[in-house]
Amino acid sequence: MEYRYDTDISDHKYSVSDSTLTRQQRDFYEINGYLVIPKLVPDYLLDRCCNQFIDLCHGRIQRNGITMMKDISRMKAGDQGEYLFGKAQDILWDEEFYEYARFPKMLDYIESLIGPNVMAMHSMFINKQPDIGTNSSRHPVHQDLHYFPFRPANLIVASWTACVPVTVNNGCLYVVPGTHTGDLYPHSYPEPKDGEINKMYHEVKINNNHDDHKKVFLEMEKGDTVFFHPLLLHGSGINKTQGFRKAISVHYASSNCSYIDVSGTTQDNIKNEIIDVMAKKGITNVDYTFAWKHRCRLIRGVKANL
Repeated sequence: MEYRYDTDISDHKYSVSDSTLTRQQRDFYEINGYLVIPKLVPDYLLDRCCNQFIDLCHGRIQRNGITMMKDISRMKAGDQGEYLFGKAQDILWDEEFYEYARFPKMLDYIESLIGPNVMAMHSMFINKQPDIGTNSSRHPVHQDLHYFPFRPANLIVASWTACVPVTVNNGCLYVVPGTHTGDLYPHSYPEPKDGEINKMYHEVKINNNHDDHKKVFLEMEKGDTVFFHPLLLHGSGINKTQGFRKAISVHYASSNCSYIDVSGTTQDNIKNEIIDVMAKKGITNVDYTFAWKHRCRLIRGVKANL
């Protein structure tokens, strides 16, 4: 797959400024919907995040609002600790993980993409365990905007940083360049024949738009960070190694974005699923935006609508 790398774009639709981005970097993001910055986040910070995750897995520290997500196959196998948990979500209020979310050099890139008023909306530490033959370690192709009840999409961006070397073998991210210029597609769970799937790992339901020959596999070194647009089609493969593929990610949005009602749209299924989860926790009679208003944090600039 050859990505486009034009250098003459007069109308920048998907980024805000040249304050940190070079012209080539900004044009690349505009055309392809993602951008990798090598060695952006220092090792010491990532090591602290990895250690914090392992301590959470073993119950050595308090979760303090963090949700620990279990891998379905590992849960059935009776595994514990680092082998059981595939993800820690809502990590913005933990001081170790928060150091990543507010890392100044990274925020400079974020500000160039979405502007100076930066809210962290969704946060997670991802631990892709060795796959045990069920394909549960994969993340099917999807668009992150499927999960978000706020707009506009062009003022939302994800950061995703490799905490260890990430390869095709251990399930690196893949992206489909240029798909950020398209629509938000319907999503649902993959067919059972494709293997076991973890909760809320929805898959985009379109044909011929994410063929293998269109994918770019993002092999990354520790500290490398990819920024990508919420409409970009992406996913990750299974972990074929005996090690853990660790990464940390935050979705940022301009605080000038606004919440929307996704009822009656293709996002109805994820909205209802999250509302059901909240109800099981005793949180009832609230709308979908409640889940987002209580998990976000102002990172830079001033708070507006979110």
